[in-house]
Amino acid sequence: MAATNLPHISPGTLQKFVDDLFTVILSTSRPVPLAVKYFFDLLDDQAGQHNITDPETIHIWKTNSLPLRFWINIIKNPQFIFDVQVSDHVDAVLSVIAQTFMDSCTIADHKLGRDSPINKLLYARDIPRYKQMVERYYADIRQTISASDQEMNSALAEMSRNYSGELNYLVALHELYKYINKYYDQIITALEEDTTAQKMQLGYRLQQIAAAVENKVTDL
Repeated sequence: MAATNLPHISPGTLQKFVDDLFTVILSTSRPVPLAVKYFFDLLDDQAGQHNITDPETIHIWKTNSLPLRFWINIIKNPQFIFDVQVSDHVDAVLSVIAQTFMDSCTIADHKLGRDSPINKLLYARDIPRYKQMVERYYADIRQTISASDQEMNSALAEMSRNYSGELNYLVALHELYKYINKYYDQIITALEEDTTAQKMQLGYRLQQIAAAVENKVTDL
């Protein structure tokens, strides 16, 4: 077995906690956050528009956008939301749980052997069950009532009002623009080719913003 610096971990000791954690994350018994439903519908719609029928591709899109982008960070770094200090031993255990969650979100089967890392072996028998939970979660979200643009805009406006005094808008806008600037040409091209974006003049608006920030466009 591959060498490891992990402390001794008994999967049975943590099993109920891991099961409960994954159940909470992957449950639709309570209303799914509007932003998640809206974004997942957007991914499904984009797949349809571009004739992408491979279910694995759509699964990967959703996995990369929510479980791996958001939940993995929370699992590995509970100090992001709780006032706690994570010891080295706890960090190692959380890494095992995070790896298990990552493996559960993939479609491909993982071939494991005696030389596989221990963090992949500890919950290997449970991963097929967790994979089913992930697939059922995505399917349940797909079957819920779609969120309209108006509902999403209203939710964002309400959130903005609720946290109006706690956010630095300039910093947030600057971080967004850094990303836009990195892919500026591709974004402009996509907006100019999209029918809905053309009607809303989104490409032109982005050019105006770029001109104000960096003089990217001189003939407005």
